[in-house]
Amino acid sequence: MRDNLDLAASAQKLADAAPTGSIDRAAASSVAITLATTRDIDQARETLGGLSPEEVREAALQLFDRLSADS
Repeated sequence: MRDNLDLAASAQKLADAAPTGSIDRAAASSVAITLATTRDIDQARETLGGLSPEEVREAALQLFDRLSADS
């Protein structure tokens, strides 16, 4: 099982590869920062649920679910 920091590194790679200014970049960056600064997966998911705007929140939660399912 991968920990938050491993997942954060994966999310950061996706953010770096996404086009500047895109929802995908904003979502992946948000996921990376959140995973790097929270205690565990549950806290990270809860924190991501408070993101705005809605488009970024939805994209971030989808990415988070995908990354955490692989762990």
